[in-house]
Amino acid sequence: MKSQIGVYICHCGLNIANTVDVEQVREFARILPNVAIARNYTYMCSDPGQALITNDIRDLGLTHVVVASCSPRMHEPTFRATIHKAGLNPYVLEMANIREQCSWVHSDRTLATLKAMDLIASAVAKVALLVPLQEREVKVTQSALVIGGGIAGMTATLDIANAGFQVCLVEKQTHLGGRVAQLDTTFPTQERVADLLAPVLRAITTHPNIRVITNADVEKVDGFIGNFRATIRARPTFVDAMKCDACGKCVDACPVNVPDAFDANLTTRRAIYRAPDARFVIDARACSFVQDRVCRSDPRCAAVCDRNAIDFSQTENLVEINIGAIIVATGAATFDATKKPELGFGTYSNVITSLQFERLAARQELQSVKDVVFVSCVGSRDATTGNTYCSRVCCMVNAKQARRIQEKFPDARVTVFYADVRAFGKGHEEFYDAVRKTGVRYRRGYVSEIFAAGGQTPKRDQKLIVRAEDTLIQKPIEVSADLVVLGIGMTPRAETNEIANVLGLPRSGDGFLLEIHPKLRPVETAVDGVFLAGACQGPKDIVDTIAQARAAASSAFASLCRGQVKIESATARVDEEVCAGCGLCVATCPYGAPALIARTGTARVNQVLCKGCGACEAACPSKAIQVMQCTPRQVLAQIAVLA
Repeated sequence: MKSQIGVYICHCGLNIANTVDVEQVREFARILPNVAIARNYTYMCSDPGQALITNDIRDLGLTHVVVASCSPRMHEPTFRATIHKAGLNPYVLEMANIREQCSWVHSDRTLATLKAMDLIASAVAKVALLVPLQEREVKVTQSALVIGGGIAGMTATLDIANAGFQVCLVEKQTHLGGRVAQLDTTFPTQERVADLLAPVLRAITTHPNIRVITNADVEKVDGFIGNFRATIRARPTFVDAMKCDACGKCVDACPVNVPDAFDANLTTRRAIYRAPDARFVIDARACSFVQDRVCRSDPRCAAVCDRNAIDFSQTENLVEINIGAIIVATGAATFDATKKPELGFGTYSNVITSLQFERLAARQELQSVKDVVFVSCVGSRDATTGNTYCSRVCCMVNAKQARRIQEKFPDARVTVFYADVRAFGKGHEEFYDAVRKTGVRYRRGYVSEIFAAGGQTPKRDQKLIVRAEDTLIQKPIEVSADLVVLGIGMTPRAETNEIANVLGLPRSGDGFLLEIHPKLRPVETAVDGVFLAGACQGPKDIVDTIAQARAAASSAFASLCRGQVKIESATARVDEEVCAGCGLCVATCPYGAPALIARTGTARVNQVLCKGCGACEAACPSKAIQVMQCTPRQVLAQIAVLA
């Protein structure tokens, strides 16, 4: 049967039409072999644009479709669904990328138009050889794993559990709460974080569908969407929670002092300490008995414990679970302000970070001050640190903390240095205006240096000078300060690379985990069945974090509740009669889809894991692997048109 091909050229507004003569391209496509109809439209992905395609398929009996538009990574699922709705197999579609590969990278209209013609001719040659593929489904294990016990992880966990599915929540720290638990209040409502977290923590710990594993890491994940198997390494706390009565004698006896990371290193704690969730735990990295330093064979904490709750016989425990979906909610870190030595953090005790301010406020330890300076964008929007992105929370955190100072110390003079105030959220602009009305001075400028007044050597709580350039009056200025608060931004956690490797997830250029599409699929990843929630995907405030967590949970239980999910059909196939069993495909595949079968000595591809990327086909020296819809015959047909 002769192919009847429809070609549809998208203007993409002016993204394509500004550089490519789409009408000339349409006239060219109309006379290509087997082309029955060629059209162009402003936005082919819009409902009217898709209607053009479906109507032509029904009215003209089209057998294959070419869409010349943006990257297939963005809209191939859209157009597959469109032609499927009209009765065609979703896999008889080919997309010609004339935006990213043509109009966006060329300025010469004539040459760009000619290139677009070549790309479309190539796509038409290939699509005529595409064959229908059968869509497949796999069964789903109806439970989920959430990695990260911050506000994003807890929100996603509760949503899935409330939908009736079992959830395992794994947290690296000894307690739940994440970064949010370190804060005093939220913006713009100024609600106390303790009041926000308490009901969530209570719901998590009492829910029958939730299993919480703290002080643990996800070490390994095998399998595929609907059928993952995770290995979790749970570290011991060396304290039997059932025996411990929280008397605190062990803390008094412990000889080891270490910086308290939960308190932003403002204070110290013992190796055995009371975690934020009120349980007593032992930090194995600091404990002198575990590390064989001070206590040696006679742990002092155990000696004073009347209830024998100290248990150094505890060991690491490997837990294996089967799940159908995974949500990554590992959060973000805060910028290390010592990387900006000109700002004096670590040199002057009265230069603190915004996180340290939160801890001081939470403990009611803010000291009376007369002159306070807040510095925005420390570690954000700064090419010198490599973090050119906006952290999205610093402006409002500065406003919230400036208001706290102004309310607590009405006579204080508060100055905020900013690059641009980004009050983008609901109620943020109103909150910012209210802060300014309290007397807080906002000065647009970049702080270049913070130093001791009078050139003194650094000492505790001395007067400081903040030197900056006021970019509105274009003059250098100096402001004296008793306290300087650095509005530090967010950075990827050190463990982000580790979890990315375990799950096979890509990372964006700034180091955060990468979603498939920022607008259309913001919580999905390149690995089917793995979703992102919260600041692990990029800087977010609490509102956006919770919204994304609930979106990730919805995406996860959408597949769980169906009991089965569709998988990619255009995957790699091995001709075992040709395969030499060299294993190059196994080493090349980023998804772990090929495996050598011991019985036959040849490779076989797990069709569920395979993404059809073609890496194995390119690597195979025997030409034993072919990716469906990208066979040598189809590729050579494309090349022949361009030759």
